[in-house]
Formats: sequence, C-alpha cells, structure tokens
Amino acid sequence: MKICFVSSECVPYAKTGGLADVSGALPKALAESGMEVKTFLPLYSSIQTEDYDLKPDISNQGIRIHMGRLSHDFNAWKGHLPNSKAEVYFIDCPTFYHRGELYTNQLDEAERFIFFQQAVLRILQNEHWAPDIIHCNDWQTALIPALLKMSYKWDALFKNTKSLLSIHNIGYQGRFSRDSIYGAGLPYKYYYPGGPFEFYDSFCFLKTGIMFADKISTVSQTYAKEIQTPEFGAALEGVLHDRKKDLLGILNGIDSSVWNPLSDKHIPQNYSFDSFLKKKKNKQALLDAFALPFDTKTPTIGIVSRLAIQKGFDIFKPVLEKILRNDVQFVILGTGEPEYEEFLQNMALKYPGKIAVTIGFNEGLAHQITAGADMFLMPSQYEPCGLNQMYSLNYGTVPIVRQTGGLADTVTDFTQFPTKGNGITFSEYTSDELFQAVERALKLFKNKQNWKKMVSRGMGEDFSWKASAAKYIKLYQQSKLIKQESESIKDKIYD
Repeated sequence: MKICFVSSECVPYAKTGGLADVSGALPKALAESGMEVKTFLPLYSSIQTEDYDLKPDISNQGIRIHMGRLSHDFNAWKGHLPNSKAEVYFIDCPTFYHRGELYTNQLDEAERFIFFQQAVLRILQNEHWAPDIIHCNDWQTALIPALLKMSYKWDALFKNTKSLLSIHNIGYQGRFSRDSIYGAGLPYKYYYPGGPFEFYDSFCFLKTGIMFADKISTVSQTYAKEIQTPEFGAALEGVLHDRKKDLLGILNGIDSSVWNPLSDKHIPQNYSFDSFLKKKKNKQALLDAFALPFDTKTPTIGIVSRLAIQKGFDIFKPVLEKILRNDVQFVILGTGEPEYEEFLQNMALKYPGKIAVTIGFNEGLAHQITAGADMFLMPSQYEPCGLNQMYSLNYGTVPIVRQTGGLADTVTDFTQFPTKGNGITFSEYTSDELFQAVERALKLFKNKQNWKKMVSRGMGEDFSWKASAAKYIKLYQQSKLIKQESESIKDKIYD
C-alpha cells in the first residue's frame, strides 16, 4: 500500500509539539510494516540540508504554483527519515518558509499552507506516484481532501486515492478570510452560512477537511468522543458528530528507541523492572543537580509541561502550597504563560529544598525528570493524547492525571481498580480533586507492595508505534473500501 503522509512538522527536522513526534515515528513504523511511504513537509530555514543528507530532487525543481493572482516557485529536496526506508520530501520556498518560526500570525499564513498542499499534489503528479492514502494532519494540510474531490478530480492519477485527516488538537482550526478560497483553487459556491467551507464568517481549513476527508482520526479513543461534545469540540462538535461513523481514535505511540529506561542516553543510570532498584540513582542525581535533599522515603513529583491553563496550572496553583505541607518534593520543567512562570519561580524561592523549577525546555532534563521522579503530574484540562504519561509509565514513574483524552485511555486509577490500576486519576477539573489525587498517591507511596504492583503494570505496557501503526493500516484498508462519499457529505454538499 502506498501512503503519502503530509505534515507541517516532523522530528528530527522541525518541531513545536507532539505532531512532530507522530510525523517522525508513524511513517517509520508504517515503512517497517511493509508500506511504501513518502512524507512531505516544508523546508523551514531552521532545517540544514547537510545535517540530514538531503539532496535536491532533480525532477522537481522550479515548479510554479498559482494561487489566485499570486504565483511562486518551489524546489524539492529529498532524503529518508533517519534509520528508515520512508522517503521524505521538503518543499523549498524561502518566501514562505524562511520566517524563523514554523507558524506565524502574518497576513499570508493561509497562503503559506495552501502553497504547501498544492506543492505536495504537484510532486505526486510529477512523480506519477498514485498514493492509496493521503494522510493529512491538522489544519495545515486539511484542504487536501477537498482538493482531491474538486480541483484534482480530473486527474486519473488520484482516481483511487482516499484521504485520512488526523486531528491532533481541535483547538487549532486554521480560520482565514473567505478570499483564501480563491487562492486555494476551490469553488467559492461552497462558502455559505453553515456550508462546508464557512465557519463563523471565516474560511476554516479544519472544517473543510472534516467535511471532505474519507476518514477522520484523532489521537485517542476518549478524545474522539470528547470532540463531539460542546465542552471539547471547539464549536466543530456538530460536523464531527455528523461524521461519527467515519471518526476513529487511535492512541499515539512512543518512540522506544528514544524513550526506554534500559537504553536512554540522557539518564545517569539505565534500568528495567528487573533492576528497578537502580532507578534511585537517577533520583539522587536529579535532586543533587537541583540542590534538593535526597531521601528515598520522600516522594519526588515531576512535571514537564507547557505552563498553561490547558495543562491544568489554573487548578494546580491554588493547592501547591497545601500539597507542600506534606513530605514531598517537586521538580518542574516548563515554559509558558508568564503568570505561571512567575508563580513557580516564587514558590521555589519560598520553599527551598521542597521545589525546584527550570523555566525553558531541555530534552535531556526532561528524560532525567521522567527517570528520577517517583510520580509524574499531569492535571490537564484537556489532553488529546499526551505522551508524558506513557513515558512515565514505561519508566516506572507513577502518573497522577486527570481523566481526559489520552490520559483516560492510558492511566487506570489504582484505588478504584486495584487489580489493574497503573496510576492515580481524578475526574472533576477542580483544585480539590487534584489535591485529593495527590494525597492518595502520597499515601500509596508508603505501601511498597501496592506501589510495586503499579510500577510493574506501567513498565509492562506496550505503547510502541508498531501497535499504533497496525491500527492505522487497518483504517487505511477500511478507507480503500469506500466506494462513494459518506452520506453527510452527499447531503450537505452535492445535493
């Protein structure tokens, strides 16, 4: 099966969030499963071609893309994902992608990603490569399903090509002026109140993708249900509910070549469950680095997070001092909203020996906190998938999480389900619920027998991309069986 995987970011080349991790790992796992995979992303100015052995793609040079009255040329570069058979193509257009940042608030943001999507389809045409599936990710690539059904319908190359749109975070929707429809080369007649292109008086890339994609996925089963509700749907719950038969949640995997306590290059002491006592050396090294006192009886709670309301810091802030009255320590790494950065820095000054805070992000330190802490806190307001709870489970670091999105799918509360629990959870998004969850975790920490059971279950979980890739392949196969558009699309667009 031929898979065209299109993303605006991809590890190791360009990253702002979890989408990049997925884009770097899933195509690799698909290729290992026997799929023929081509990945596409923009060539941002931060990507040095010589660092990744990228070469100019001779057959795709000086290609002009027309967007309404505008036109720009691009060149393509080509290589392979590291240690993989999956090919990767880069769209090189300095006008659009040499901005210093991957995403901007500039007036031509719509044009940047319209150009990218059009360029991908042009390369496929030039290569005469007919993908079975074009796998799109988030709003930056969500116009491709509509382009296939409309602007490129004439090309027999795409006659049997189906599209899958993966939603990684429903909050990012790509809403722009209706004038962008012309630049995209899509028919303006589908822009009307409640129509497939229109969303609160704007042209919405993500809604367009939801309406036209043959299948839709998101990054956990619970999140797939949540985004069909007003609380989590970001006003798109109606169209998602209409497409519910075509919507599936598939949990992201983790890259075990990077996140594995037995081989992690970032931590002082490698270990497994069979050598779990070695984990305390990581705890001691972590606390020593932050000048916090080391005591095996004092639990250390780690946090690696964006410091924002979405991540639960509005309910964490009111109870932190109350939690610190216990025999407990915090090691926190993150950056985000100034309010929470300042608050945590002040707490570190007020409670020396109890809490250490590093503002910023450091990959090595993130690994060291995951390996060195006893518990890992994620009180998220919403969390489409989440990766850190899976890292912590596999590192024997017990997660304390709110039951939402992927957190609900991966962490089971030990106090409620002692025969299968692997962590501590709470459901209501309140400071009191968070506090009670931490209190339960601290109490359980003293019961070494039960704590060992939780650790054992967590370290035995299989969060590999191989398992996730198998589910995507099944979804691709289901997509290929589609003979016509879903009823919701026919009713709302073609009739």
